[in-house]
Parts: sequence; C-alpha cells; structure tokens
Amino acid sequence: MSISCMQSLGLAPLSRLNGITGLPYWLREVPGIIFRSDNEPFKKHMKRFVTMIVDKLKQEKLFAPQGGPIILAQIENEYNTIQRAFREKGDSYVQWAGKLALSLNANVPWIMCKQRDAPDPVINTCNGRHCGDTFYGPNKRNKPALWTENWTAQYRVFGDPPSQRSAEDLAYSVARFFSKNGSMVNYYMYYGGTNFGRTSASFTTTRYYDEAPLDEFGLQREPKWGHLKDVHRALSLCKRALFWGVPTTLKLGPDQQAIVWQQPGTSACAAFLANNNTRLAQHVNFRGQDICLPARSISVLPDCKTVVFNTQLVTTQHNSRNFVRSEIANKNFNWEMYREVPPVGLGFKFDVPRELFHLTKDTTDYAWYTTSLKLGRRDLPMKKNVSPVLRVASLGHGIHAYVNGEYAGSAHGSKVEKSFVFQRAVSLKEGENHIALLGYLVGLPDSGAYMEKRFAGPRSITILGLNTGTLDISQNGWGHQVGIDGEKKKLFTEEGSKSVQWTKPDQGGPLTWYKGYFDAPEGDNPVAIVMTGMGKGMVWINGRSIGRYWNNYLSPLKKPTQSEYHIPRAYLKPKNLIVLLEEEEGNPKDVHIVTVNRDTICSAVSEIHPPSPRLFETKNGTLQPKVNDLKPRAELICPGKKQIVAVEFASYGDPFGACGAYFIGNCTAPESKQVVEKYCLGKPSCQIPLDSIHFSDQNGACTHLRKTLAVQVKCA
Repeated sequence: MSISCMQSLGLAPLSRLNGITGLPYWLREVPGIIFRSDNEPFKKHMKRFVTMIVDKLKQEKLFAPQGGPIILAQIENEYNTIQRAFREKGDSYVQWAGKLALSLNANVPWIMCKQRDAPDPVINTCNGRHCGDTFYGPNKRNKPALWTENWTAQYRVFGDPPSQRSAEDLAYSVARFFSKNGSMVNYYMYYGGTNFGRTSASFTTTRYYDEAPLDEFGLQREPKWGHLKDVHRALSLCKRALFWGVPTTLKLGPDQQAIVWQQPGTSACAAFLANNNTRLAQHVNFRGQDICLPARSISVLPDCKTVVFNTQLVTTQHNSRNFVRSEIANKNFNWEMYREVPPVGLGFKFDVPRELFHLTKDTTDYAWYTTSLKLGRRDLPMKKNVSPVLRVASLGHGIHAYVNGEYAGSAHGSKVEKSFVFQRAVSLKEGENHIALLGYLVGLPDSGAYMEKRFAGPRSITILGLNTGTLDISQNGWGHQVGIDGEKKKLFTEEGSKSVQWTKPDQGGPLTWYKGYFDAPEGDNPVAIVMTGMGKGMVWINGRSIGRYWNNYLSPLKKPTQSEYHIPRAYLKPKNLIVLLEEEEGNPKDVHIVTVNRDTICSAVSEIHPPSPRLFETKNGTLQPKVNDLKPRAELICPGKKQIVAVEFASYGDPFGACGAYFIGNCTAPESKQVVEKYCLGKPSCQIPLDSIHFSDQNGACTHLRKTLAVQVKCA
C-alpha cells in the first residue's frame, strides 16, 4: 500500500483520488482498445471505473461538502509526457477526461498533474522536486498554484543504487514554492510501504519509496520527518501575510533575494530571504539586520524581523535505522527443500512460443516453453573444444534455460531495456534433445504510451556452433505451461506443503523450494527477513506472499538494491511457516529474521542555528516566543516509551559525519560526553544548551570557528 500526504500551510493530511493508479491485465484484451487515448473501448471502461469510485466515495460521504476529508480529486496523471504520441487523439482525450470528471458532481475541484491544456475549471498542477522554480503556473489566473507531487526521493527498481533526497533540499523547495504564491504541497511519497505479493510494477522493488519521511516500516525517518514538520510550522506562522498580503521581490545581492509578503495597512508581514549560491554562505542586510544565509538556503521571518527557520540548518533530531538479529526467531531454524523438475514435451502446442503477458494473464510470473529436436552424430561439433551455444533473443523480462534436464543458466532485461539476449554453451547429444525455457515477468507495465502493446518472452531461439551450421528452432513447435508445479500445489501453504516429499537441503540449485519454521520475534518492533545468500524468487509467510526478492541483481555499487524484506507483524503467529521459491542457485543457510528500530537518535546543532519554529506562536497577529531562552540547543526524544540508555558519541567543537557515523574533528571539549550524560541519561527526552559555560576550555583550538555540538545516543 502507498500513501501520499497532501499538505497546505499546516500539517493537515488530505486525501487524494488518482484517476490512473493501475490498469488490470484483462483490459488489454478488449478488442480495439488503445489505453489512455480518445478510444471508445478505453473510454467506456474508464468512465465505468471512475464513476464507480466517485459513487462509492459519495455513498460514504467522504467529499468535503459532505463533511468528509477529500478536498480535491485528480483525473489522469502526467499525461503530457505521452500526449504527443497520440496526436489529435491525445488532445481530445484530455478534454474528454476533464469533462468526465466534472460531470460526476463530486463538488470538489478537479486537478490534472502537469497538464497545461487542462480544460476549465480543472486545475493544472506541478509534479517534481523544485516546483517553486520550474512550474510555469496555472493556465488561468483564477486557479491556485498546486504542487501535487513533491518527490521526497525516488522509487527504486531492481538494479538501482540508493535514491536519496536530503531534508534540507526538500525544505528549501517547500519554502521556495510558498514564497512564490504556492497554495498547497503534496508529498510523493510521505509513506512508501511495501509491494506485497506480485503487486509491484515493472522491475519495481518490493520495498517502495523507503526514503520517504515514514520509511517502509512506518518509522519516522529523521531529520526528514521533523524538518518538514518545522518548515510547515514556520509557514503556518506566516499564514496571515501569505493569505492577505501582496508580494514584493527585493534583490539583496548577486544570488540573494527577499520575497516579502505584506498586508497593506496592517503590520502583517512575512519575509523569505533566499541565498541561491550553491557553494558559499552570504551575509545580507535586511531592514537594518545583518543576517547570515547558508549556501542554497531560505530563512523564514514570519514578522519580517525574526528568523524562526532556515532550510539548511536542521534543529530537529536525526536517527539511524538498525536491523537487529532476532534471537528467538532464528533459534532452531532448519530448512527443508523440494526441487522442481523441468518439464518435457508439454501440451498446449504452437509453432512458436506464445507472448508471455498474454500467456500468463497476470496469474503468475512464470510460464514454461518446451521443445525437442533430434541430432545426428554429424550435426554435433567434431572438435572437443567447441560446444554448441543456445541463443534466446527475448522481449523480456527474463528466462531460465534447461537442456536435457540440466540447468544452462539465466538472463534478464532491465527497467530501461526490457529486451535481452541469452547465450550459453550447452551439452547436446546424438538423438533426442529436450529444451525447456522458463520465462518470467517482474511486474506489469506502469507508464508510457501504448501500454496495451507491450510484449515479453522469447521471440527468436537458435543453436549456434553445430557442425551443420546455425539451427533456428523458433518455429520448431513449442509446448506451453502457465505457472510452475509448486505454485499449482500451493507449496507455500501448510496444507499444500504436505503434497510433496521434502528433503535436507544441498548446496543450492535452481528452481528450488525451501521450507522452514520460526517463532515470532521478541518485542513489538517491525520485522524483516534478510535474504543473504539468495538469488531471485519469492517469500511466503504462513501462506501470504511478502513479495519478490532479487539479491543477485546488483546495482553499479556491486550491492543488491534491496536485501531486507518486510514481514508485517499481522502476518505472524506464535509459530510460523516460511517458504522460499529460489529461481537460481541461492542457499538459505544465512537467511535470518531481524527486528527493525530507529533507536539510534542524534542531534547536530551549531551556534548559528536559529531557534526552532516550535518555540514560537502567533497571538493577536503578533509573533511571540513561547520561552525566554531562544539560544540554540540539541534536542533528543526517544521513540515510543523508551529511555536514553547510552551516550555513544558527543563532541562540542568541529565534529563531522552523520548520525550513526560521527567523528571528532580538530577540536572537542574533553568532557562533552559527561555533559550530555548529565542532561540525558535515563530520560525519555532531553535538551542540551549550546553554551560554552557547560564545556571546558579547548586550549585555544578552533577559536575562530563557530562551535557545533553533535550527539548520538541509544534508546531502549
């Protein structure tokens, strides 16, 4: 499940109705259909679906005029990226989709993302990372500027390196957008979640958008969570000026500017001071004040006098995620195995291999193709150092090849290039030879034009290196089987697992099922399985699939894109059946269960940090501090009902690094750790003031530097 969170100036979550969240396989088999075009068959089914959704929401009274939470509804998504592919049929489709939405009488505004020709009164909106600078604006002056997807990172596909976006860059983009007359920002994603079972799209990882403010396990990723909360708090303090004021832009330097919102005839005033120099901090003079702006940052002044927030200076805490091996779950973890046998001479025969999407119809990832051929002694290579080569040109996504019952290897495409060519030396014999290809898919298409015309599976199959030349067996006559035997027998269930004879595991082999049992892990933290030593396949817990794994598809960093896979606590019982389907040659001996926490929390605050916007409020239109002492401080709060049990790092000086990996710099106060322990040990939360009076003299070291306090503690 995936959740995106819409936010206006404050932090109230709003619902989002997306007009295209996924197209079922059966739709592509409707005669004459062309997806997302001015095409009658497609429009018929789209109208039926969207009408059904809106009617259900009306019945539950979920739209805002009915007292519900839905204030906006969306039809289509980023259609402009493919619109030209359909020529005039694309233009007319946009108009039709907009009119369809309006005809449903939801009584809330409708939006189209990145659609400059959205028909009135549908609102065209922005998606991206920096809509404050890239959005060309609404296509009519009476429409608000809405940011429907602020990408908090990027979803990942198998083979990708990590996708990241800093909390500072995210906060900068939000402050920039609202300073330039933005009305709403929606985060994609705020919580990514998990693609359980076979629900992920083409090559998309099982873990979806883990770099969101809420990670895959629903844990707060700091400082992204807290820094976003702070930027919205700062914006909320500016709301009177933003709602009723008139903006003015002032140049403060070569790369510096102020955008000032002032309500005429009143004291309501808010200022956004921007330093767009990406390398150097700059001092600016604003209304008689000397204000330091870090590189590429925005300072927010809700009263045009007081800096309550800077996008580059994080005052909220940081944390680091820990995967802790479960003692209980991994105790007495014994595996058994059952290996599939590649089929020979299947029925359901056609001259050529059938297209893989059409063959499987989204009921499984797998389909077998089998054929046989007779070779004479003179067909085979005469030289001992020459072997025949099996070549399979495929449209995607991957295959496993067997020749005469022996595993010959595998190959696959990628998200960018689905097609691939498999080539392996194989052992052929005089007489009858049997070839079995297991084609597999990694999700349905998720974007682009003409999705109904995407194809996968073998298209050309040849044998090279024969004494009589290259042999094309593409039209040799192929038998077919949808799915593999273990799926049909439901070996992943308690009852189904009894239908075969399980044995002790060997060193690992292709197309092997592994079965084991484990006790529910201790505590109540989220649970995951670490797939060390495995290749590619799927995992079931008590008969429920937690998704595809693919550990041997390495990123350019030579690491798996994903190694840990989420097991919801709701899936667990006191004793649990786990079943793995390993397609390649992985061995489960090092697979283990872990619990997940973010109990390592940190803070890194310098003497130039502004006070947190959480320390301010507006009373009678006037900005006021909630406390007397607004000096910078390090703040730490343990998750849940935990307490700080250890101070793992503390340095008042010029430390460097990140949470989980801090290092002492050129200078540090010797008793930094003792000071932090005094304020924090044994407490669920603490505040450490950044005041040299609490730290000893540093023998004159780093006297020219502004000091930073970096702290890392453990909660339990």
